[in-house]
Parts: sequence; C-alpha cells; structure tokens
Amino acid sequence: MSTPIDGIAPHGGQLINRIATPAERQEFLAQGDHLPRITLDERATSDLVMIAIGGFSPLKGFLERADYETVVEQMHLTNGVPWAIPVTLSVNEEVADTLKEGNWVRLDDPEGNFIGVLELTQKYHYNKAHEAVNVYRTDDIKHPGVKVVYDQGAVNLAGPVWLLQRDDHPLFPKYQIDPAQSRQLFKEREWATVVGFQTRNPIHRAHEYIQKCALEIVDGLFLHPLVGATKSDDIPADVRMRCYEIMMDGYFPKDRVILAINPSAMRYAGPREAIFHALIRKNYGCTHFIVGRDHAGVGDYYGTYDAQYIFDEFAPDALGIVPMKFEHAFYCKRTQQMATTKTSPSEKEDRIHLSGTKVREMLRRGEMPPPEFSRPEVAAELIKAMQG
Repeated sequence: MSTPIDGIAPHGGQLINRIATPAERQEFLAQGDHLPRITLDERATSDLVMIAIGGFSPLKGFLERADYETVVEQMHLTNGVPWAIPVTLSVNEEVADTLKEGNWVRLDDPEGNFIGVLELTQKYHYNKAHEAVNVYRTDDIKHPGVKVVYDQGAVNLAGPVWLLQRDDHPLFPKYQIDPAQSRQLFKEREWATVVGFQTRNPIHRAHEYIQKCALEIVDGLFLHPLVGATKSDDIPADVRMRCYEIMMDGYFPKDRVILAINPSAMRYAGPREAIFHALIRKNYGCTHFIVGRDHAGVGDYYGTYDAQYIFDEFAPDALGIVPMKFEHAFYCKRTQQMATTKTSPSEKEDRIHLSGTKVREMLRRGEMPPPEFSRPEVAAELIKAMQG
C-alpha cells in the first residue's frame, strides 16, 4: 500500500491557502476601521486558522446554506466530496441585521485583534435541534458539542475568508507545522506512508501500544495532539505536550516520528468527528489514521466502536485515507505486555484496565498510576500538574 513520495492528494484535490498576500493584507488593514466587525470565540478563531492554512481543505470559508444542509444530513458537500462536521460562523439576530450580503466583515479574535476578513455571501437561519441530532446523535444540552450549538447565535454567516497573517502559536511555536510544511517534511524523510494520531488526552501505555503497532506498518508516525478549545475539565494542552516531549525523548525513534500541534477545536462529535479528524490528517499529508476506542467521544453518547463503524458508510476510496482500527488495549499479566483481545490469551482478571476517571483521581491524590498504565516520567508530570 505504497504511495508516491510526492504524497497523498489533499482532500478535494487542492491544498487551500487563505492567508492574505502582503498586498491583500495592506488593503484589509486600510479598511479595517470602517468595516463592520465580529468578535470570534476561541473555536471560531481556530476554525478561521484551519481554513486559512488548508487544514480544512477544500473549504475556503464558512459554509453556505446548501453545503451546510448536505453536510448535516448526508456528510457530503453539495459537490459530493465527503465532509462530516459543519464549519459555521453563527451570530445573533441583532448582529446579523447590521450586515449586508456582498460586503466584507472584519473578524477580531477574543482579545479584539484584527485577524481576518469574511466576504459575506450569505446569512441564513438554521435548525439547531436538527444539527444536534444529526451531527452529535443527541439533543441533550449536557453534551458539550450540543451545548455549543444551542448557545450560539441563530444566524449563520457564510463566505470565503482571509487570515491577515500566520502568527506563531503563543505556547508551542516550534511544534506549529502547517499542512504545507508537514507534507514537505514527509517528502524530505521519504515517507511514502504516514499514520496520523489524534488525541486530546495525555498519552498512556495503550496509546503508545497502538501507535507503535501502526508504526510497524507505515514509514512514519505523525503525533498530532489537539491544542484548540476543549472542555474545562480536560487536561490542559501545555501539560499534554510536555508528556509527549517526554515520550519523544525516551520512548520513540526520533527519525520515524514527528510531533506537531493540531490547532483545531474539539467538537466531541464521536463518529462524525472521527471522519473529520481523518480528513484533517489527510490534508496534513497522512495516508493512514488511527481510530481507537470511542474516538472523540464523551460520556455515554456513543458506542465503544461507533467511530470505527462509520468509516464503513463510505466507499473504500471516497475518503482517500486508510483508517487503522484498534481495539481497546490493556496490560496482560500473563504475557506481561500490552495487548488487545486479538492478541491476549488471558481472562479478564489478568487484564489491567484503568479508566481515565480513576487515573485522574489517583493523580490528584499524588498517587503514581501503575507502570502498566503510564510511563513513570509521564505520570510524575501529570501529578505535578494535577496537584498544581
């Protein structure tokens, strides 16, 4: 299953670049004070960035009504290209009434900095309950993704966007590797096949096991932890990144692994978000994508392997990236190594499973999780962070 060194094609065939040229930037800045403005929240800011750098290719902006509806209902854009999550910019009625289709809109970040421009081609109402049930499989307001939908404005603004300039990430500048750069790195390393790994959680032994199983099959591993908006009780991004640095220093072959940040925000959409995450990694140049237990899930809203089953709803070549499906890994006392039910001969009592909730409770108490769950250096880092 080899791929030419030139790499896998971006989703939709072209890597989108919506970063303003110097001339465009000067024009936007000159008019910025005279444009109607919208202040983006953290998620919308990261969506703007992901569109601009090509992470959301083939999107050039926020979805118009026709694309929004086909994505919500059918997981496709109107041109037939698969897309699983609606990427929209929502405002309230009062704000929408002040905006005129065909005009530019200034986009500010949460701190009030002028960071982008929207060419407003459409503004439209949408059905929040319909989006919630189709995308998140629930309309329960306790679901964090559903809550975002219900809390946001009633009108979607659509149209192409420009990011004024690509700034360094404030926390992780050396790990900011955008799709054009990651593709070049893969080419320089002569990686014909690359597997991407998504997580919003600190790395543990089960993660390490499936990453290394995948690495036995492909040329390179692209560790791509998400550092955009997450739930307030998720482990902070800087802590998670320090854990990955520890793993890179002592437990991974540096010449076969690249660590980079994924600046997008979590939706917690389970199966749909697994497709979304796979397509993002395709844009970064990955040929394969790891899908484990309850990918992008939250609570009990999704079945254990629903995020794997959803890939079967697409024709084999429709997505253009190969899902690598792994069962839940555990430590097998009998074989004294990490395993899954596919490889372990042991009974349940000889399998060490630790839930994330149980581990967090141990860390808060300053207790070291067993080495079967976490590398000791990683556990020490988490204890320091949790107690702090």
